[in-house]
Amino acid sequence: MDIHLSDIDKSFDDSGSPRIIFQKASARFQSGKFCVIVGKSGVGKSSLLNLISGIDLPDKGSILVGGHRICTMTDTARTLFRRRHIGFIYQFFNLIPVLTVLENVTLIAELDKAPKKTYMKQARALLEQVGLWDRRHDFPETLSGGEQQRVAIVRALVNDPDLVLADEPTGNLDQETGTKVMEMISDLTRKQNKTLVMVTHSPDAMAWADQIFSVGSGTLTPMDTHTHG
Repeated sequence: MDIHLSDIDKSFDDSGSPRIIFQKASARFQSGKFCVIVGKSGVGKSSLLNLISGIDLPDKGSILVGGHRICTMTDTARTLFRRRHIGFIYQFFNLIPVLTVLENVTLIAELDKAPKKTYMKQARALLEQVGLWDRRHDFPETLSGGEQQRVAIVRALVNDPDLVLADEPTGNLDQETGTKVMEMISDLTRKQNKTLVMVTHSPDAMAWADQIFSVGSGTLTPMDTHTHG
């Protein structure tokens, strides 16, 4: 799923004065590629994911996701588009504590009224791949941070989205666990030919990237992947 951002402007009200996040920012994220977004805190990396997913809208400019014009959709259409085409992985996992591992994983597919047989088969296959099928009836609080993030990865992929957006997915993990999670995200998304856009502070994450963009001063700047392994 290709992503095109053209001349994006975005600012937020900061104590009565506008804080510019993007100014005429343009970029293309290629379908089926692992794209990494780097930059300092507060420059707009997470805002970029919100814009791509239609959670937030730009002040000006256009965003095409798989040929769909996100900015002209209704709120309802954007919500359905996210549910059916986009998977999210968060830094703090965002698992629902009162649901089991399996219930967390299948919740979005259930909300979307997907065929139960299909998503349960997918859930089992993915949980087996990440070594957590035996923990399917356990609750999130009984899992380690790395295990919770593995559940979150499976949840993002179970609905077979075309696009996966990851916001600091290793930011809450130690380095060794973070590396394992990165390998898992890369392996699972590449196997399924997903487009992956990941925001990160971690220089190590660049080693997995097909495309790297730096966010800062209101722009998105392509970086050379070869210099990062």
